[in-house]
Amino acid sequence: MKTIYYTASSLDGFIADPDNSLSWLLSRDIDQEGPMSYPTFRATVGAAALGATTYQWILDNDPDGWEYTMPSWVFTHRSFAPQEGITFTTDDVRDVHAAMSEAADGKDVWLIGGGDLVGQFADAGLLDEVWVQYAPVTLGGGAPLLPRRIELRLEEHARNREFLCARYAVSSPA
Repeated sequence: MKTIYYTASSLDGFIADPDNSLSWLLSRDIDQEGPMSYPTFRATVGAAALGATTYQWILDNDPDGWEYTMPSWVFTHRSFAPQEGITFTTDDVRDVHAAMSEAADGKDVWLIGGGDLVGQFADAGLLDEVWVQYAPVTLGGGAPLLPRRIELRLEEHARNREFLCARYAVSSPA
């Protein structure tokens, strides 16, 4: 079991633009069956964690709403309507990671986002890999991929249509 941050990024290192939009990403061409694709990755995941901003974006922008069936934790101080399979928490990532690992039942834990939440897992020594699908666009600002220093080692890379895909191992604690 690994704890993995799987996300997309602009070339200049942002996961959302200054308006918290992903329009720059959703118009891109990617092969859903190609190298390092989301469906292939998703099949390895048993539990997930995300921040409130990411969760709210999904609720506001995904026509299917929350469609994930895996146990998920939303780290938030906001109030959300109860949702089956989701635990809303303000607890420390170390405590929640133990519950997530148990719920994943031998599969990987996916850190959906955002960058600061992923950084908290890294700070606690709980981040194993970072998978990034780099889109051919620069945004000039927005939500950073990771807002702190984390040493990584490139393990794999591939091209998936418009995207440069990379899988990194965390090589040392942040």
